Amino acid sequence: MKIELMDGSVKEFENAENMFVIAKSISNSLAKKSVAAKVDGELKDMSYVLDRDAKVEFVPIDSEEGEHIVRHSAAHLMAQAVIRLFPKTKVTIGPAIENGFYYDFDPEVQFVPEDLEKIEAEMKKISKEDIKIERLEMSREDAIKHFEALGENYKVEIIKDIAQGEMLSFYKQGDFMDLCRGPHVPSTSYIKAFKLKSLAGAYWRGDSNNKMLQRIYGLAFADEKRLKDYLKFLEEAEKRDHRRLGKELELFFVSEYGPGFPFFMPKGMVLKNTLIDLWRKEHRKAGYVEIQTPTILNRELWETSGHWFNYRENMYTTSIDETDFAIKPMNCPGGILNYKNKIHSYKDLPERVGELGHVHRHEFSGALHGLMRVRAFTQDDAHIFMTPEQIEEEIIGVTELIDKFYKGIFGFNYTIELSTKPEKAIGSQEIWDRAEAGLEGALKKMGREYKINPGDGAFYGPKLDFKIKDAIGRTWQCGTIQLDFNLPERFDINYIGEDGEKHRPVMIHRVIYGSIERFIGILIEHYAGAFPMWLAPTQIKLLTINEDVVPYAKELQQILEDMDLRVELDDRAESIGYKIREANGKYKIPMQLIIGKNEAENREVNVRRFGSNEQVSMKLDDFLKYVVEEAKIKINK
Repeated sequence: MKIELMDGSVKEFENAENMFVIAKSISNSLAKKSVAAKVDGELKDMSYVLDRDAKVEFVPIDSEEGEHIVRHSAAHLMAQAVIRLFPKTKVTIGPAIENGFYYDFDPEVQFVPEDLEKIEAEMKKISKEDIKIERLEMSREDAIKHFEALGENYKVEIIKDIAQGEMLSFYKQGDFMDLCRGPHVPSTSYIKAFKLKSLAGAYWRGDSNNKMLQRIYGLAFADEKRLKDYLKFLEEAEKRDHRRLGKELELFFVSEYGPGFPFFMPKGMVLKNTLIDLWRKEHRKAGYVEIQTPTILNRELWETSGHWFNYRENMYTTSIDETDFAIKPMNCPGGILNYKNKIHSYKDLPERVGELGHVHRHEFSGALHGLMRVRAFTQDDAHIFMTPEQIEEEIIGVTELIDKFYKGIFGFNYTIELSTKPEKAIGSQEIWDRAEAGLEGALKKMGREYKINPGDGAFYGPKLDFKIKDAIGRTWQCGTIQLDFNLPERFDINYIGEDGEKHRPVMIHRVIYGSIERFIGILIEHYAGAFPMWLAPTQIKLLTINEDVVPYAKELQQILEDMDLRVELDDRAESIGYKIREANGKYKIPMQLIIGKNEAENREVNVRRFGSNEQVSMKLDDFLKYVVEEAKIKINK
């Protein structure tokens, strides 16, 4: 038997061997750290016996696939611990998820948060017992009998949905056995770095007509260091939570009278309008014009665009004069009507048309999350109408504009994904091939790295997704460039070519912020509420030491406001230490000016920056020159 390894080397064995023995023949360390193996590309347990020639790749515990296996095995470990502690609990399903796992239970008595500590302690005990995890096979009929005897009615229901005569795989560890495809780690001792996090409700099979179960969420990693690092990350993410900071900084709130429909407070509107002003300025420079289209449009328009048939479940509808209308979930059909409103020549193209459109999309209440997942948001849309020959140039232009915003202004690094045709799509395969080739060609011409994201395009065209990385390493998908040959065809739009004949334009849909509301949420968490001075709702706070200096502070406030700076005056009869702590700690004001007797008499200011204990005295005239430059947007080259 010949085994070809990933480095191209070949090992020969006289007899069939399991994967552990094969790994050990290469090195003891490989055998110890491997939790599974790929045999001709198919994942197998380390106990799998190989009896033929094959290509073999071992899966280390600290790899992405290895950690996924650990997490799945941790779900089984938790279920075993629960059954040991609460024997009358019924088990259902327990998959691995990002960074961890969960398992849904039907307990005799509802779990309480204190139970998580007991379960976790029992899991650690089972881990130390180093119980071998074995894969077994059983017929559907025998499996039904086995779980009926245990009173595990949920497992019986799952198995009965499987076709008759099929052999099923199970994983057994001591006194616990679960239906599962696997693979799993060789023994419970491999599962060491885990933490139970929370309890939640979950309907059996996700159906609200079924019984409400209890779901226990946990984290699991390959080793303790990775777990500790992730727990620190969660702690930092909690500090940056935009919902909490949004309330503390008086930026926005969400009311029970409008779930998913955010309210922006005055400071939040300053932040939002600053982003919009920047958007308008940069788009004018890039050759865009701006339009506004109606929020509610006739059903016939949405049928023509394909949204009514492909996006209906996400749309809010109404009836006007006995005719169906829909609140727009996207701006594109209105943008196409704007284009169609007049005759275009090839000399007019490309036509770049932007719209800050307020769109509405139905989201399930359980998915709503502050500004990150809402039902109404402002989309910084633009549609570019062009000739086929202009495709590459325009995609490059949009990418460079995105680059200016993400890297130049906000300092984000980002990656690009090419999302291809989804299952639910309109248009011929030929059109999709042309569109995907157009996007890929532009990226290659720019020398940009990208990866393919199969099947994740919009229903009307493929797209480039731009994913930014924030200050603590999280990835957020924001900008997109969607190339569309379909909607121009469906709406029968055209331009007059150089030959005097009608030709079909190609269309780009693109956003940079994506949802302005969501982008604000990302910025709040990225900056932890401490915005750069150009973006901060309040740029400067004047802090008076006593009543006598208030007239000078008010004069200074007026001077700064006349310079279009955003200024607040704190002349309360509070200690200066209290005022500094509030301006610095709670409101995170970028610049604080401490005004005392010396400053008032000498027409000076005492400057203190956010996060610093240093105070610098400056003459007023010098400060005014300095602060104008300080408040400008800094663009990184």
